[in-house]
Amino acid sequence: MFPLDQVLKCAVPAPHPEAFERFLFVGPHPDDIEIGAGAAAAKLAAAGKAVCFVIVTDGRYGVENLAEPIAPDELAARRRREAVDSAAVLGVKDVRFLDLSDGGFYENRELLEKLAAVTADFQPQVIFAPDPAPANETHPDHLRVGRAAAQIACFAYNGGIMERYGAAAAPVEAVAFYMTARPNRFVGTFGYTGLQKKALAAHRTQFPEGSDAWKDIQTYLKLRAGFCGLRSGRRQAEGFRVLGKTQGHVLAEFGE
Repeated sequence: MFPLDQVLKCAVPAPHPEAFERFLFVGPHPDDIEIGAGAAAAKLAAAGKAVCFVIVTDGRYGVENLAEPIAPDELAARRRREAVDSAAVLGVKDVRFLDLSDGGFYENRELLEKLAAVTADFQPQVIFAPDPAPANETHPDHLRVGRAAAQIACFAYNGGIMERYGAAAAPVEAVAFYMTARPNRFVGTFGYTGLQKKALAAHRTQFPEGSDAWKDIQTYLKLRAGFCGLRSGRRQAEGFRVLGKTQGHVLAEFGE
């Protein structure tokens, strides 16, 4: 007998991100989109799709890899410039900032309202965000942003609920979680991983050239692209846990 999750996946398959035209990529910090889905974003942009990056926090406390101390306000300003430069490498010109504080120093209601406003303005069909339910993630910004993106994706179609967030409805059909251990859809990225690497190099405060952090992230992305490629029958790929309107509501067995 087939397990229930396999039956459900065959009966109600998850949407494939590349089938849509408008994509909102949500990053908790200025470099997270590039790490989690940079190659896929570059591929979608190159295909002429509408792609928007929204950066939730200002990254003012991302000091781990700095050679010299930088004041929080100055670091936040630098990271904003790096985010714009990095997105341009991927072919993305629409970059927006919610300007919440790095480290979780914000209210969930404020996060939801700001994210709802961008969603209403950009009108995406797919929202990309970090997986809010991984077993090995402890950063509150990643978890809170993932949950907020899932909440907005769930309610975006509902004008009454979105109005309570101070925003209009949007035609969101799916949420695609990156940085996930449970991908169910893959985007082939051969030919775009070089752009991903170049984009990350723009985040000079986080990945100084030649540093251990730079070497480690390159190794990780290379291994992940190869592994996801093997799983999906491609040379290289990025994997996402994609939930459409059906899979994201009630069908708890779908992803187990």
